[in-house]
Amino acid sequence: MRPVSVEHYENFPVASWLCPPAIRQAVIAIYHFARTADDIADEGDLDAAQRLVQLRAYRQALTETLQGERSCQDGSWAHVFAPLGQALARHDLPPSHLYDLLDAFEQDVRNPVYANREALLDYCRRSACPIGRLLLHLQGVHDPRLMAMSDKICNALQLINFWQDLSVDVPRGRLYIPQSDADVYGLRWPPFANTPDQHQAEQALVANLCDWAREMMNAGAGLPLEVGGRLGLELRLVVQGGLRVLEKISRMQHRTFRQRPVLGTWDAPALVWRALWMRSAFATTR
Repeated sequence: MRPVSVEHYENFPVASWLCPPAIRQAVIAIYHFARTADDIADEGDLDAAQRLVQLRAYRQALTETLQGERSCQDGSWAHVFAPLGQALARHDLPPSHLYDLLDAFEQDVRNPVYANREALLDYCRRSACPIGRLLLHLQGVHDPRLMAMSDKICNALQLINFWQDLSVDVPRGRLYIPQSDADVYGLRWPPFANTPDQHQAEQALVANLCDWAREMMNAGAGLPLEVGGRLGLELRLVVQGGLRVLEKISRMQHRTFRQRPVLGTWDAPALVWRALWMRSAFATTR
């Protein structure tokens, strides 16, 4: 395995210049841990059984790192576990969050059908929420109310990424849409039919799912205002980036089964402006 660029992992609060210097190396170490596990689960030509074997070996390397063993820091994943070991020692990171991420990657390999929203959120609890909680831990934030707000933002980001990526995921045989939501619109997976009536149902379904993600994001959007500082500004941009993707999905009439909307450099001025003015927009939700 080789190190990858921080920008590659879309749901991760990027270790940019806004990230406080005291925690930047730990954030990058957590990022590489998550990104490498994600690559094992989703990249290359291995079959599902081989991926699960690799993830079990990766899990063992994490356990050895937590136990202070150095053998795991000299092999294929040395670029992951050497800095992660330093971050664990320096910041006393909660191991449960790291194991939760691995549980989620293993679940991705098994590629289950999600019966309802509760089942999907259980997956998000392990695939998305640990990142936000680790970031708060690094900042010394342990208030359960703030952690719950972080979970809302992370869940919303994960959901937005799902609805943004339908044109990529569906052809690969992966679908995160809860079956109970698809049933409402008479849609069955697999496969979705390719008819005009089906297209309209797909658009209506995506619109409803985007409303769900937007409500969740708004429910957690007060967090960056309470955290404050550079991390608060970073989180404001994360929130606004997610909301901006939802806007783009709406402008394309929720046709993400056909096309993937993306953020570009031309979106940056709007994101910065909205991030700076979030206080007035979300003060009533606090």
